[in-house]
Amino acid sequence: MGTLQTSQFKMPALQNYLLDNAYDEMFASPEALHPHYQLLLNHFTSLPHTELQRRKQAADLSFLNQGITFTVYGREEGTERIFPYDLLPRVITAQEWATVERGLTQRITALNLFLRDIYHEGRILADGIVPREVVYSCKQFRRQMVGLQVPRNIYIAVTGTDLIRLENGEFVVLEDNLRVPSGVSYMLTNRRVMKRIFPQLFRSYNVRPIEQYTQLLLGTLRSLAPEGRPEPNIVLLTPGVFNSAYYEHAYLARQMGIELVEGRDLVTHDNVVYMRTTSGLRRVDVIYRRVDDDFIDPLAFRGDSILGVSGLFNAYRAGNVTLANAFGTGVADDKALYAYVPDIIKYYLSEEPVLKNVETFLCAREKDRKHVLANLDKFVVKAVGESGGYGMLVGPQSTAAQREEFARRIEADPRNYIGQPTISFSRAPCMFDDQLEPRHVDLRPYVLYGDKVSIVPGGLTRVALRKGSLVVNSSQGGGSKDTWVLS
Repeated sequence: MGTLQTSQFKMPALQNYLLDNAYDEMFASPEALHPHYQLLLNHFTSLPHTELQRRKQAADLSFLNQGITFTVYGREEGTERIFPYDLLPRVITAQEWATVERGLTQRITALNLFLRDIYHEGRILADGIVPREVVYSCKQFRRQMVGLQVPRNIYIAVTGTDLIRLENGEFVVLEDNLRVPSGVSYMLTNRRVMKRIFPQLFRSYNVRPIEQYTQLLLGTLRSLAPEGRPEPNIVLLTPGVFNSAYYEHAYLARQMGIELVEGRDLVTHDNVVYMRTTSGLRRVDVIYRRVDDDFIDPLAFRGDSILGVSGLFNAYRAGNVTLANAFGTGVADDKALYAYVPDIIKYYLSEEPVLKNVETFLCAREKDRKHVLANLDKFVVKAVGESGGYGMLVGPQSTAAQREEFARRIEADPRNYIGQPTISFSRAPCMFDDQLEPRHVDLRPYVLYGDKVSIVPGGLTRVALRKGSLVVNSSQGGGSKDTWVLS
């Protein structure tokens, strides 16, 4: 489509604003804005450049003072960075959000039923809907969980599902994050900063609130407490200060008014978990854990872990403590199993998926593998168990040497890789100096499942800040922006 050339939008701030086949969150066409962006564009283009810079510096200073950083591993110039933040919010209409909310509620309900089934009756495996080898070959499948009763049959209490928009504007699911999904603290602090820096604009948009998330999370955790514990003691288990998401762990614990603990702060006795305090041992009933299965109990999983609590799994199996999320949930966010989620929804709920999947090729299947290998320059290839943008090849932006290396990896371990066509997902306006330019964005809403499914309206919009990049992960140069869902 090209640059905006109509007289209506011939303003200096938009001279570098390019439109192509990707869905644009602000422009419906070179001649027309999406109506819900008109006020936003007017506001930003009316402010002097010096004023925009002042507000950007105020936002950066706020993030710095709050210690809102993330960690980039493997970089020599240092690891701790201020989380990059774009001042222009992403705006989503009430109608669009209603579809997202309905689709996520459906998806989380089906995935929870799937997890209960594979660890108990295994009906979906016996009926051939999901192949046994896909489940049993998954590194996240925990045989220790087979036949074990989980409180309220809820395996996934906290979920962060990544959505993208296709060229037609439709939201689809890119992947599910069911183990220890992160980023919700950035969603909450983005909103707090935005309300302080643009209070008038925020009020005029009638944005739905998200500040209730931490209390909803606390209520969800309380609802999962073991029987006979009406006033449960809840803690957040962190790997410690060197973890990339430690800021978030501390932030959430503080907002919920619960203790932030490390493995060394907990001890088990007679299959009950206790927290060490200055006044002695205090029983723990619910653990919101931000430690992966492998490292959480050296007696049950990795014996070399120093992050976990010896005997925790036995206490869990005895029903004396609840963990959110449950052990073994990672099998349902394996990227190979993702391809079967539409069938999982139909199997358990007898419904068509509200939110579709991205077309996915499983390299474990010979036909799919040959197709992916023949089209590596056009595909995004992902390792099934990786996150954070690691273990990934973006074909159109890769070198011949990188494609050869990935071909070798796929041939050596086909079960570990999937391929997806490279999608030019939606772009939203971002501020660069005094210019507005479009950048690719995704959306990670956060879903809570306790007494009921709760989803705060919005989520973390992640931005691929590098021009032309499709990778939104902060560890790969991405940033974020506030997400405004309209009432």
